[in-house]
Amino acid sequence: MNNNLIRNIQLVYSDLSIEDFYTNEIGQNNDVLIVNHSLVFRFPKYKNGIIQLRRETEILKYIKDIVSTPIPNPIYESFGEFEPGKAFTGYILIDGVPLWKESLIGIKSVEMMKGLAVQLVSFLVELHSISGEKVRRDLNLKVRNPREEMYKLYDKIQTKLFPYIREDAQKEVSQSFETFLEGKSFSNLDITLIHGDFGASNILWDPETSRISGIIDFGGSGLGDPAYDFAGILSSYGREFFDMCMNLYPNGDEISERVKFYKSTFALQEALHGIENGDREAFESGIQDYR
Repeated sequence: MNNNLIRNIQLVYSDLSIEDFYTNEIGQNNDVLIVNHSLVFRFPKYKNGIIQLRRETEILKYIKDIVSTPIPNPIYESFGEFEPGKAFTGYILIDGVPLWKESLIGIKSVEMMKGLAVQLVSFLVELHSISGEKVRRDLNLKVRNPREEMYKLYDKIQTKLFPYIREDAQKEVSQSFETFLEGKSFSNLDITLIHGDFGASNILWDPETSRISGIIDFGGSGLGDPAYDFAGILSSYGREFFDMCMNLYPNGDEISERVKFYKSTFALQEALHGIENGDREAFESGIQDYR
């Protein structure tokens, strides 16, 4: 299959000399190839992923001069044929490895840890400073209404996942959603551009210098609630590091309730993704604590 993908790159970019390539296994929605140890090519696995990748490419071009942290800069792209395996983007590989929780725990210096928090929050402050109204006009993006999105998610969870969830867990999920959706959490909400999947696998760092080296995978980017990005930090790194980040973010205390709620939905969202895309592993991983 990889040879087909390589062939499809060369059909569009015949002057690109490909000496070697290997598959990077990380990526729920895309096949990812590393070419010549210096280029990353992403091929969506599903049709709706192609629409998403095209939107992601537009967003990346839009924000590249606004954020100071390195992000993918698509220099190769092909959206001529809307077919998995043929549509792709390519960008220069950003050095670094994912900042997994184990790596963060391994950092013994509080100053270094704070330095990482400062870098992550600086990136989010820059990204979230992009007004939802402006970006909606410039990129013709749909505004996501966070409360509506959560209603839709709740509906899907009830319809598609409740048959697999034990009764007491169903009650807990229902209570959590209903309390949240009827509460006042959304009263001070500014819609901005968000990353949308701000977790450990998409945050790259250099263990030698203990600095963030880049942020990748903007597939979930769009207009939404800034709190959603912090839910990724809370989910990936735990309460202590999350609190460190919240203290650095302007009016962080105002969004923390929404952050905690969003984080509580992540496993169910993964199970839902599994059911909707026939990904057994994602389904099992997300549902395991609710069976």
